Amino acid sequence: MMKILYICTHNRCRSILAEALSNHHGGGLLLARSAGSQPAGAVHPGTLAALQAAGVPTEGLRSESWEAYADFAPDLVLTLCDSAAGESCPLWMGRSLKLHWGLADPSRSSGAQPQAAAFAATVAAIEERVRALRVVAAGPRADWPAALRALVARDLPA
Repeated sequence: MMKILYICTHNRCRSILAEALSNHHGGGLLLARSAGSQPAGAVHPGTLAALQAAGVPTEGLRSESWEAYADFAPDLVLTLCDSAAGESCPLWMGRSLKLHWGLADPSRSSGAQPQAAAFAATVAAIEERVRALRVVAAGPRADWPAALRALVARDLPA
């Protein structure tokens, strides 16, 4: 089983969506958690609404600091927002593979795209990425780093 820690600075939208979708669609191959360097302390209501609309359970989801996962020992740390990608990770993440999959913040949508549509688009993008992660996780553990780097290099929708 591949253990993934999703990181966004505030841990209220993208990282929470990724955690919930990975655990829901992971097929026993993925175990995900999410955290932030400066957690907001509450999950964005749009996050919960988008997950509920997708039929994904939301109980137990919360905005937490990455310090809460010092004992989680993730195989992979994925940053989802550009500000988190530029931050220094805690030393305990030193052995984890760290990669960045940038996603636009659906809570900041404006103009022609209503916020609910932005959240739905983010859910769809994460679901595609979770399908790809499942394929990698089903393979030999020794192949994970190269396969994960290749996934990040692919032009997946953001």
